[in-house]
Amino acid sequence: MKSAIYAGVSAAALSLAAGGAMAQDAISNGSVKIGVLGDMSGVYSTGFSGKGAVDAVKMAVRDFGGEVLGKPIEVISADHQNKADVGSATAREWIDQEHVDMIADLTNSAVALAVQQLASEKKTITFATGAATAALTGENCSKYGIHYGYDTHALPVGTATAVVKNGGDSWYFITADYAFGHALQDNTSSVVEDLGGSVVGSSDVPLATTDFSSYLLQAQSSGAKVIGLANAGQDTVNAIKQAHEFGIVAGGQQLAGMLVLISDVKSLGTDVAKGLQFTSGWYWNMDDESRKWKAEYEKFSGGEAPTFVHAADYSLTMAYLEAIKAAGTDDADKVREQLGKMKIDDFFAKGGSIRSDGLLEHDMYLLKVKDGGEDPWDVADVARTIPGNEAYASLEAGGCKLVNK
Repeated sequence: MKSAIYAGVSAAALSLAAGGAMAQDAISNGSVKIGVLGDMSGVYSTGFSGKGAVDAVKMAVRDFGGEVLGKPIEVISADHQNKADVGSATAREWIDQEHVDMIADLTNSAVALAVQQLASEKKTITFATGAATAALTGENCSKYGIHYGYDTHALPVGTATAVVKNGGDSWYFITADYAFGHALQDNTSSVVEDLGGSVVGSSDVPLATTDFSSYLLQAQSSGAKVIGLANAGQDTVNAIKQAHEFGIVAGGQQLAGMLVLISDVKSLGTDVAKGLQFTSGWYWNMDDESRKWKAEYEKFSGGEAPTFVHAADYSLTMAYLEAIKAAGTDDADKVREQLGKMKIDDFFAKGGSIRSDGLLEHDMYLLKVKDGGEDPWDVADVARTIPGNEAYASLEAGGCKLVNK
């Protein structure tokens, strides 16, 4: 009789031990570790990346409760210096030695492409937010790579369409001379030409250029109605400021910023940027939910207002953690499968979903700079909501080899 009781107790103990081991194994290495790999000191550190991106991810972790499946969530960060080799080396160290489960941010398309490929080989999920090139979900797509927030196809659908339909049918591009800039110029040119416009020329400009005078003079002499700025961050700010100083807009040509953030407009001043139209993945003053989130972010970040990229960083972190919770594990294959099943419909991604090529498809917004409002960050009005299925290319058009497999 006693032996039967002891046998029953032993079986129960073994069952509990096995259950505990399974629960422990659900989260690898005892925690979920998120790495924010971005531009922490260069031209994209304000608005796209930097402290603002890290704050957004940390705020999401706090709001999620600081743990998932009973295990803590950690956030680490590093500066890739806008160098693909530095980004790849950091990502490799994070995955192999730090046991990072997911890498976010990846501002700079060259860095994002390199890190996404490396992480894919190591079965690690990446979320690119600051990077724009559509190649991330096109010819360079990855099973584990997600592009979250916008891409070089969605941007011109709003901005270039509005400009061409308003008479701006001849373009000259000032282009950041690397993967992002060339992709943005190519995608914008396609929109312009599909609408009956033409591209009369372009200038390739090194990243972090401070003097745009020679490029602006070439654009001015081209006779194009529109000067398309296929760049971002401080490069865009410098180009617009110098164009204003040269009287280019006063002389009859129009500037089209193909990737502009509200932090750029704030830096320029609405007197310089007034009337500028640009496409964004989100605007803080478009509804009550967004206004509330912006107020919470400002408290968390010490007074800094969020750009749409920061909102994307928060949203993706919440989505990733929810996917782990739903999957019951941080295993990359199972989490990626869960992300593909989820509807992402929060303050940022209205009607969003992550497609099989890794692209988050969601509504985009055409913004137009106005005179400043009561809030110093209220710099634009939403001129048009662009439905997600209009803003983004079809799966087939992306060229992703993973589609339909």
